[in-house]
Amino acid sequence: MLERPVALVTGVGRTVGIGAGIARRLAESGWDVAFTYWTAYDERMTWGVQDGATAEITAELTGLGVTAVPIEADLADPAAPERIFAAAADRLGPVTALVMCHCESVDSSIRDTTVESFDRHFAVNARATWLLIREYARRYAVPHGTGRIVALTSDHTVHNLPYGASKGALDRITLAAAQELSDLGLTANVINPGPIDTGWMTEELRIACAQGTPLGRLGTPADTADLVDFLLSPRGQWINGQLLKSNGGSA
Repeated sequence: MLERPVALVTGVGRTVGIGAGIARRLAESGWDVAFTYWTAYDERMTWGVQDGATAEITAELTGLGVTAVPIEADLADPAAPERIFAAAADRLGPVTALVMCHCESVDSSIRDTTVESFDRHFAVNARATWLLIREYARRYAVPHGTGRIVALTSDHTVHNLPYGASKGALDRITLAAAQELSDLGLTANVINPGPIDTGWMTEELRIACAQGTPLGRLGTPADTADLVDFLLSPRGQWINGQLLKSNGGSA
């Protein structure tokens, strides 16, 4: 039997999240999945912690016939990427694809963003992205041409300053990997999924965002997962170094 490829997906804290949707789709496509989550982040956010989410996601993935490994990790800690990859390799073997869905996301603007919040956003959204990619490259042990890196971004910066600014840095870091790590034969791309309601939208915002798309609906985690699944497949190899908008034509 051929060994299954291994995907490391960060930011899989809730069953309704984009990260969980991606992990689910990859499991359906035959990937073993290691995924990270950080309970303390959800505790600080308005939606709160989803009790039992990690166990539920793990059970769903294993129910699809693959191996799933949950890893709790604070990506504000610069030592976390090494520990995450070590845990994934210990259970599943070398990571084939790195999919980064984690984020720090606290609404604030130019006048009211604190230095602490600004630094935390850059630690999680930018620095951790660099360190995860660096650790992936250090441990790269899969056939030339099969490696994949995908990161999720956002262009929303107005009244969301530290989030948008740090996501801009994430874009540049990830796209640089397409060139700097070309000797490994991997691809590196960024996806902007547009507005997807995973529990953070008000009803007013849901209506406005849906009306701003030609299809008159919001995006779903499955929409993003479909694109990630394609990019990670052999068919997606020629797409490299790109920032792809998967937002339904949002205005």
